[in-house]
Amino acid sequence: MGDCKIGLALGGGSARGWAHIGVLRALNEAGIYPDIVAGTSIGAVVGGCYVAGELPALEQFARELTRRKVLGFLDVNFSGSGLITGQRLCNVLDARLKGIAIEDLSKRFVAVATEIGTGHEVWLSRGRLVDAMRASYALPGIFRPVSINGRWLFDGALVNPVPVSVCRALGARYVIAVNVNWDTSGRGTVVPHLEAAQEEPETPPEREQGVIARNGRAMKKLLQRQIFGRSDDSGPGISRVMMEAFNIVQDRIARSRMAGDPPDIVISPRLPAFGLFDFHRAEPLIECGIAAARREIDDIKHEIAARGGPRAMLARTA
Repeated sequence: MGDCKIGLALGGGSARGWAHIGVLRALNEAGIYPDIVAGTSIGAVVGGCYVAGELPALEQFARELTRRKVLGFLDVNFSGSGLITGQRLCNVLDARLKGIAIEDLSKRFVAVATEIGTGHEVWLSRGRLVDAMRASYALPGIFRPVSINGRWLFDGALVNPVPVSVCRALGARYVIAVNVNWDTSGRGTVVPHLEAAQEEPETPPEREQGVIARNGRAMKKLLQRQIFGRSDDSGPGISRVMMEAFNIVQDRIARSRMAGDPPDIVISPRLPAFGLFDFHRAEPLIECGIAAARREIDDIKHEIAARGGPRAMLARTA
């Protein structure tokens, strides 16, 4: 790739992260291949699969997801530190990536995670690829944390949502950041006044507990309402509230981190119509990623060539 190492920072964003697949496809089709890939949360999953040569398999998996299949991966956990154990999803990743160590990959790869207790930003650059992915996407309160070398880790978006700094530290001279959350959270808008509305009646806790106790199918229905939304107007479920709160925090941290350590270019897919749990809508999300990357391709090629990029890139730009 010449003297100009290209870094790719793939940000977190739950289901919106399927857009990363489209971004990578568009970049590769244009002859742009990153030397260094850093990912946070869903960005670590897509980036890890890409570096391992399994991006087509991940894309096929994503495109085949339905709401029912998404619910099937939610192995509910009442006794641990997360609502979902994540073992079923781990089994899917293991089926394709079992035995792959990060240090054996053909490109540099880092998954970003956060250490519980200390809040340290942890860069996972060695060991089992699947374990690094799991630690990076372990949303607090949703997925069970992952223990690696005696350290309990969860989602890296709490400390570095779009890991530009990782790419810089590993020697990237040109960093492409992909932020799939840039159009959420109202860009930090302040609402000065809001009329108080009459509170809607809530479902009595004892009623829902009774439903849970009666049978497992009712539990699945309750979980579906909590995650995908309720059919009435009683408001979002606790899982969605947790996710949205986490997303707001992630958005603010991402803006601060990228202001202090800006990438050379940001690819920002336009995803206002997609929710954090829309994993079953992979096809339009991937297409949005392709469109966003194509809007920036000419600038990326020009800037890489100007920095002494690969001869093939220079030839195309000339």
